[in-house]
Amino acid sequence: MTETIGSGKLTRPDGETLAYQIDKCETAAGESGLVWLGGFKSDMTGTKAEALSQWARGAQRNFLRFDYFGHGQSSGDFTKGTIGRWLDDALAAIDELTDGPLVLVGSSMGGWITLLAALARPERVKALVLIAPAPDFTQELMWAGFSDEIRATLKRDGIYREPSDYDDKPYEITMNLIEEGRKHLLLGAPIALNCPVRILQGMKDESVPWQHAMRLVDALVSDDVTINLAKAGDHRLSTAADIARLVASVEDVLEMVEG
Repeated sequence: MTETIGSGKLTRPDGETLAYQIDKCETAAGESGLVWLGGFKSDMTGTKAEALSQWARGAQRNFLRFDYFGHGQSSGDFTKGTIGRWLDDALAAIDELTDGPLVLVGSSMGGWITLLAALARPERVKALVLIAPAPDFTQELMWAGFSDEIRATLKRDGIYREPSDYDDKPYEITMNLIEEGRKHLLLGAPIALNCPVRILQGMKDESVPWQHAMRLVDALVSDDVTINLAKAGDHRLSTAADIARLVASVEDVLEMVEG
């Protein structure tokens, strides 16, 4: 039997609140639960998160999803968010809202947060499923690709508003986001994770090029890493076929860690 706990609020030490939802199964004790970590400016009600929630209920798996500081239904000013802040949110959600072994599922920026969280909680995290993962994106996919004019705007104003293909409003990128992100870069050294990792990546992804995902494959220490490249896939990877591959990847790692 699965009990769905609706929209809860987790209060952080500074008084800000994280919105979350848990699908909890009474018979799931001892089995690995799932945690969803969303992308930059996305929220926990997206297509992939909803699909995983539905799957988890049918599979009788505990499933947690939440909104980072400044995202979705959580409190906070998005422009004051950083990778470190959102990582702290993820660790708080994991520590206070889940028990037992976990499989983390991270999309885009959530892939970076997932890797950092797994490094911080190796005793809890047993496997990863990453969708268009974007480790180091603030440096490699933003700063490195910005024109001199955009860099000058960031240095002068502290913020740059970038038009987005995924939102009617521009993405607000702050200099603080760029600078703080440099404290959490991963791709320049081996990533000391030895758990199973499954990566789903579209080859027509204009936000996170598939070559970026291959750099992650090379950096991961684990030998149990596979990448599924969808030739026609974009950044969202939200078609029915994409969702089927996501569920299959989750089922695969669960079988690996639970035998």
